[in-house]
Amino acid sequence: MIPVEEALDRILAVLSPTGAESVALPEGWDRVLARPLEARLTQPPTDVSAMDGYALRAADASVGIGLRVIGASPAGHPFPGSVGPGEAVRIFTGGAVPPGADTILLQEDAAAEGDHVSPTEAPRPGRHIRRAGLDFRAGELLIPAGRRLTARDIGLAAAGNHPWLHVHRRPRIGILATGDEIVLPGEAVPEGGIVSSNAHALAALVRAAGGEPLVLPIAADDRDAIAEAAEAGRRLDLLVTTGGASVGEHDLVQAALAPMGLKLDFWKIAMRPGKPLIFGDLRGTPLLGLPGNPVSALVCAVLFLIPALRRLSGLPAGPVETRPALLGADMAANDRRQDYLRATLAEDAEGGLVATPLPVQDSSMLSALAHAGGLLVRPPHAPAAVAGTVVRVVEFSSLGV
Repeated sequence: MIPVEEALDRILAVLSPTGAESVALPEGWDRVLARPLEARLTQPPTDVSAMDGYALRAADASVGIGLRVIGASPAGHPFPGSVGPGEAVRIFTGGAVPPGADTILLQEDAAAEGDHVSPTEAPRPGRHIRRAGLDFRAGELLIPAGRRLTARDIGLAAAGNHPWLHVHRRPRIGILATGDEIVLPGEAVPEGGIVSSNAHALAALVRAAGGEPLVLPIAADDRDAIAEAAEAGRRLDLLVTTGGASVGEHDLVQAALAPMGLKLDFWKIAMRPGKPLIFGDLRGTPLLGLPGNPVSALVCAVLFLIPALRRLSGLPAGPVETRPALLGADMAANDRRQDYLRATLAEDAEGGLVATPLPVQDSSMLSALAHAGGLLVRPPHAPAAVAGTVVRVVEFSSLGV
């Protein structure tokens, strides 16, 4: 058995980001930028007013002294002339500051009468003027490559005059569930059968992480059936199987795919749940073989598939983040495997996080996993711990799962 950290390193080492494609600006949300985005113009393009008022010379802005209003500068319609001594231009928010003016007199600090205006409070030079390039200048880097675009990024890209964005293609992930005993949700469940949940949960996880899942037909416990189904997903960015990864007579993934050219990188990880995990290459397609137990499959997906999707998407990839928490119950010493215990997460009176392991940790219990707030990480050979000990947890909410 190899450590969790080594297994993840070996998975990420063979994965590369998908190629770039162009999408219209409105479709760029939640996509990963493949090329740096530079401003195609200067924003604002000229000095503009930050407020409604009057553009004038600060030297003329003495309280009670009347200035002649010679025109107006609303946003999008600059005043065509310039401001000279004793003159002012009516200006509105976003309006271009005319040449000669060096300050904005707020309209609430002005007494207007006819075509004259008098300051009731003198503005300082430069007051309420947004200088050209205050936000950014043409050629300036707006968004670096490798960033998952937020709504704020889309707004910045639009302001930078980009109608199209170069983003990484969403990774296409094949999901193949195996087993004689599983049927689709809604179908009649035969004696000894169970409803397939892994493929649907994994598909949702792939979508949450920015990928495109392709759920393949269920393959029976038959070498030819597994090989045929796997061939359908071989030209995707990653093929994920679930079930058939252990050593029983009906665990046939390795046996079925070896004749197809499966080159095994590793099998078995020193973790619980999820020890019988497979990773290899199926004639150019990376293959991640997850256990069949639903909890084991999803825990392994959180720890390995999410980082793999990040790498394929062009994002920085590494172990999923953990955060400190206080242990909510006493725990016995751990053995040589790294434990990922389903736990409830709650805040204590001081606002700190408290992680309490669920009393039953069976790897078939989806209900417990669904109601857990995260995974409590127990390193190999961790000593016994009492409630209040600081531990590390993986929060499901932070991963969108």
